[in-house]
Amino acid sequence: MFSGNVKAAINSLRSSKWRSLLTMTGVIIGITLVVTTVSLGEGLKRQVVGQMNQLGSDVLTIRSGKLVSRDSRGKVTGVNVLAFLDSSTLTAKDVSALKNVDSVKAVTPLAFVTSSVSSSSGQLDNAYVMGTSSALPELLHQKVAYGDFFTNEAGNQKFAVVGTSIAHKLYDELNPTGRSISIAGEDYIIRGVLEPSNGGLLSIGQTDFNSAVLVPFEQAASLTEGTNIVQILLKSKSSDTDAAIRDVRRTLLATHRGHEDFSVLKQEELLGVVNNVVNKMTGFVSALAAISLLIGGIGIMDIMLASVSERGREIGIRKAIGATNRQILNQFIVEGLALTVGGGLIGVIISLLIFLGLRLYTNLNPVITVPIMLMAVFVAIVVGVIFSIAPALKAARKDPIQALRGD
Repeated sequence: MFSGNVKAAINSLRSSKWRSLLTMTGVIIGITLVVTTVSLGEGLKRQVVGQMNQLGSDVLTIRSGKLVSRDSRGKVTGVNVLAFLDSSTLTAKDVSALKNVDSVKAVTPLAFVTSSVSSSSGQLDNAYVMGTSSALPELLHQKVAYGDFFTNEAGNQKFAVVGTSIAHKLYDELNPTGRSISIAGEDYIIRGVLEPSNGGLLSIGQTDFNSAVLVPFEQAASLTEGTNIVQILLKSKSSDTDAAIRDVRRTLLATHRGHEDFSVLKQEELLGVVNNVVNKMTGFVSALAAISLLIGGIGIMDIMLASVSERGREIGIRKAIGATNRQILNQFIVEGLALTVGGGLIGVIISLLIFLGLRLYTNLNPVITVPIMLMAVFVAIVVGVIFSIAPALKAARKDPIQALRGD
């Protein structure tokens, strides 16, 4: 009986292909959004975890603002996402002071300069021009593919290290070492090219190093009126990071005149912050997807109610030859399921195509798993059952004589 209902549902959808496809639109959009955002979030989390495993536990991150709230024992109890939107309170004075902390081995600032660079062959307006120090490769394990990274002695020299995307887009070659790049009207000599990286805005460095142009921190300060330090990375001399955190916090409180408008985070705490941000983003987009699914479900219910009215004689004939109310009910519920499950499968296929495009043309690596796809199908089934019940009950309760008369 169930197979017969499935065949009848498929034949019904085929008889009005365009109406069925338009009815599925809300479900398709909703499922596509859910699968895409959950998979992107999972990919970002795995990317950050992989970077942390590579860095080690002795690297600390200093961010502007109170990103986290802690209990009396210092354990993170909450994340303040809005703090990411605050202007930076970190300064060059903080960097200088941290270099004198005994428990700190290396200090690396990341200061944003501009997003525009140019050369004799063209201009790019989507670059990350950052001021940093020679310790960056050591802290982030970021290797150089061609040439080398600038040294401490290069602070007063106009050297730059570029990412692979900059080399390709601006010079159309893998190794533009020795060529000139213009930043804010100043010419810099390219000293090295970074190896391709999976880093992004939610990574440990919070910079897409493939599209980055790195210059000495001292040069970054001379390019802009005030250095916009995004974050400071530092490496503890020992595995006892708690001692380093106490020293760093004490030093920054002194440079900030007792005002704690900064956050010192261990790697696992930073992972928690990133996960919290990703989960909130995923939840927001999933809420939009839920609205789309709700609209799609209402559309399916509306179309099926119209279908019940149009197929009154068919329902009357089926009842006249012995079909029970339960069989009529099952028939229309299966038709609703066919619409939503079909829309869900189309949404999954579209998501797979989006993933392919993201992997080919961006640095994002979404992770799609069997549970995610099963979740999408389950959601589609739930939507189909919920929004098919009313039309199915209306069809099942029709009086066969009135249905045959067309009433």
